[in-house]
Amino acid sequence: MEQKKEDKKHSEAKKPAEETKETSEVESLKKQIEEKSHKIDELTDTLKRLQAEFENFKKRTEKEKSEFMKYSSAMIISQILPVLDSFEIALKNASDKEKFIDGMKMIYAQLHSVLEKEGLRPIHAAGGIFDPYKHEVLMKEESDKPEGTILEEFQKGYMLNDKVLRFSKVKISGK
Repeated sequence: MEQKKEDKKHSEAKKPAEETKETSEVESLKKQIEEKSHKIDELTDTLKRLQAEFENFKKRTEKEKSEFMKYSSAMIISQILPVLDSFEIALKNASDKEKFIDGMKMIYAQLHSVLEKEGLRPIHAAGGIFDPYKHEVLMKEESDKPEGTILEEFQKGYMLNDKVLRFSKVKISGK
């Protein structure tokens, strides 16, 4: 009987130690959960801030783009204004036909110069070989010249730097 009492004492003594161990494990797990929850809150806050910054960036770049588009032609227009002034002067002095024609030639040269400075250049077609990337065929005519030779240019084509703005409208030799 004494043995049973001692065993009971030992088992009762073990129970509080096990409960203490379990309690410390539970507290440890609670602490880990709390730390993880805090970390999730921090990351969520960071994500929200980044999303807001990105939205602001998108709005800002869209605004800058629209401003750029709105005023992108300002430079070329400011270069063309003197040409407009020259037209006005020429129209005021239209009484002398010869001077008027000379004025128009000068204005044409002035405008052409401004556009060339901006990268505009004509596509040379007459007498050349047809290039589908630069020319548009409006007519074909039998000729003693090799097939695909440009016989006549109806409308001049233009390139801006390396891009075709308007194809040359041409008549070529063919069968």
